[in-house]
Amino acid sequence: MTSFHDLQDYIAIPRAEELRLSPDGRRLVAVVKSLQPDRKKQTTSLWEIDPNGEMEPRRLTRSAQGESGPAFLPDGTLLFVSDRPDPQDGASAAGRDGEPASVLWALPVSGGEASRVAERPGGVCDPVVASQAGTIVVTADTLPGDANGDAERRKRRDDAGVTAILHDSYPVRLWDHQLGPDQPRLFVIRPAGTEGAADGVRDITPDAGQALVDQSAAVTPDGTTVITGWRVMIGPGDVGTQLVAIDAATGQRRILLERDGIDFTRPCISPDGHAVLCVGEQHATVGQPPAQSLWLVPLDGSEPRDLLAGLDLWPGDPAWSPDSAKVYFTADLRGRCPLFSVEAATGATEQFTHDDAAYAGPAVSPDGRTVYALRSGIGAPPSPVRIDASTGLVTPLKAPGSPLPVPGTVAEVTATAEDGAELRAWLVLPGDVTAPAPLLLWVHGGPFNSWNDWSWRWNPWIMAAHGYAVLLPDPALSTGYGQQHLRRGHGKWGDVTLADLMAITDAATARDDIDPDRTAIMGGSFGGYMANWIAGHTDRFRAIVTHASLWRLDSMLTSDESYYFVREFGDPEKHAGRWEANDPSRHAAKIHTPMLVIHGDKDYRVPIGHGLWLWWDLMRHQVDAKFLYYPDENHWVLSPGNAVVWYETVLAFLAEHVLGQRWQQPRSL
Repeated sequence: MTSFHDLQDYIAIPRAEELRLSPDGRRLVAVVKSLQPDRKKQTTSLWEIDPNGEMEPRRLTRSAQGESGPAFLPDGTLLFVSDRPDPQDGASAAGRDGEPASVLWALPVSGGEASRVAERPGGVCDPVVASQAGTIVVTADTLPGDANGDAERRKRRDDAGVTAILHDSYPVRLWDHQLGPDQPRLFVIRPAGTEGAADGVRDITPDAGQALVDQSAAVTPDGTTVITGWRVMIGPGDVGTQLVAIDAATGQRRILLERDGIDFTRPCISPDGHAVLCVGEQHATVGQPPAQSLWLVPLDGSEPRDLLAGLDLWPGDPAWSPDSAKVYFTADLRGRCPLFSVEAATGATEQFTHDDAAYAGPAVSPDGRTVYALRSGIGAPPSPVRIDASTGLVTPLKAPGSPLPVPGTVAEVTATAEDGAELRAWLVLPGDVTAPAPLLLWVHGGPFNSWNDWSWRWNPWIMAAHGYAVLLPDPALSTGYGQQHLRRGHGKWGDVTLADLMAITDAATARDDIDPDRTAIMGGSFGGYMANWIAGHTDRFRAIVTHASLWRLDSMLTSDESYYFVREFGDPEKHAGRWEANDPSRHAAKIHTPMLVIHGDKDYRVPIGHGLWLWWDLMRHQVDAKFLYYPDENHWVLSPGNAVVWYETVLAFLAEHVLGQRWQQPRSL
């Protein structure tokens, strides 16, 4: 028995989510999510991880509200964000709709209680620190107008019972929350010279509007300049992102980098303060899929350049070496996500790790000899590791929740597509099975994604614990195989991806340990789109589970990112045939396979109308179906109790239609 056999055990597993390294390289802090005692919610806390891998992890923060956003001041003071009450007076900062607001806290190097550093009526988040000057920059949602009057304006709205939002730009919501009436701004906090103290919070982006929505910022080592992505309208209903520099003293803003059809985000400033690295994502067009690279922007006014112009992958997650000569980054590669390094001066690139793993959040030690990162894989959850910068040797560090035994093994499956392209997938196999296992084909979301790392939300090991083999393929539109693999399915999602999925499924069912007569398919988001498409094109599967799935393709114009779909499929009035050719709802009458539809009402990426329309079409065509509806969940299912219901319902549905068992109502329902 493992933690995957009992869902109550599964939701209680601690989960490491991000790492931060102190300026002197002696302290490594992880954000760890864990289940609260009442088991109704998961919250985060900060843990210290021994960089040498000898000491057991030590919990640094403890509150019911949780802590996140760790950042270090130059003297080693640990900053974090939390809406915990003040330990002296027991009061929480007042926020939106009477809820507590997130406050910036400081935990001294010498230990003791954390103290409040800064607060705003709309809360603060995402602290970043100037590595030399100690200047702090935070993001805080603020109502239109002078920042000093924000609390008064909030009270006036609340007293009048006003919840309405008046928009004059796009978008109006993101993932699971409304945008507005308050909007993100950047605030600067100058260090006051004493440990953890500061001299006030100053607004440097009073005119930001929606420009800072879903953006991240960085600050130069001397604290004089803030670098951030800046969203702008680039056409009717379309949004682009510039890279801008903001004077931390005056708020004066200048454009560092802009190109037609490329978004520049996630800045990372070199330790010497001379350059900034950012992610550049080229927009999709009707003829071409999106592409991603890393851009180097000298801060002396020299010409920016694509640092990885010859790399046919999707790089991200950059981290500088301490001498500012090299950059480490990650990129999906054939079902893995290794670390790479690139010389800033020449662009010379090499792969740094070579195992079957996915790396995230690299951080380089001050002496440049060690890289710390979170390492995961299909068979292992994210856990901190130490990597020798000269040899690439990986050493696991002790952390909550790891190591974690899994109930089976992982194999690799390959196939050839109809057009000759090489296809591959991971195959999760259940342990201690004496007969061929039923197969569950699980299609990833995105579509620009890859099955290469651990997923707490879409976890195949729960299915393996119940006897299923789980096929995790990377069909057309998956990252890690070059742009041509994206082009194969660009603008023709359904047919090409379907052919790839059937080819890799054929390869899996040809194995002696797989039962070809007991198969099912499931997927979420784009994976749900493919589940719906497959439902209307083949009856080979016994059951289909579709989560947060696209059904009426033109209804994606109500998504929070409707402009993306116009980029790829074209103006619906001018390219109606392209939209219709990719619309799974046009094949509703051909669906005969039993389907489980799952959707959350607060899903703004794939709005609930898709789930409701799909459910109605299944009902009117008399398909054997069920609809698991979440009034308060978003694109994912995040609360522990609802996650248990999700897996219980999916397992019950599969047991009925794949294993031939009698339907059993999930216990949690």
